[in-house]
Amino acid sequence: MSAVGQSPISTTREINGFIVNRLQGALLGEAFRLVQDGVCSVADVDAAIADGLGLRWSFIGPFETIDLNSAQGIPGYCDMLGQLYYDLAKEQADPREWTPELVAQINEQRREALPLSEHQARQDWRDRRLAALVGHKKTETQKD
Repeated sequence: MSAVGQSPISTTREINGFIVNRLQGALLGEAFRLVQDGVCSVADVDAAIADGLGLRWSFIGPFETIDLNSAQGIPGYCDMLGQLYYDLAKEQADPREWTPELVAQINEQRREALPLSEHQARQDWRDRRLAALVGHKKTETQKD
């Protein structure tokens, strides 16, 4: 995997799903919940990730992110925000099914932003941007 530019990871035991799918599932669960509860729109969730977390997470992971967000590293971050995240986790502990009505609501917002007739072109654009980002990361990593 390394030879083709991917980053292999190891697990200590068998679990359901791939690590990336499990992490994405946690994020998607909250994204669907925020839209379902009327907290924000699909576009708002996408912007929060694309223009916020996604920028950092494209070159550092969540643990390095929080380590760098506190002068005291991980312990300082956890002292500052651990209780907040624990309280949020309690709110998020009610897994919800993605009902047909919710899926339709989210799809309607996405189709307003991107008609299906433009879907393939947007997929192609995404793939070009991902390839460029991978190339950029390779170049920048070699400079460090």
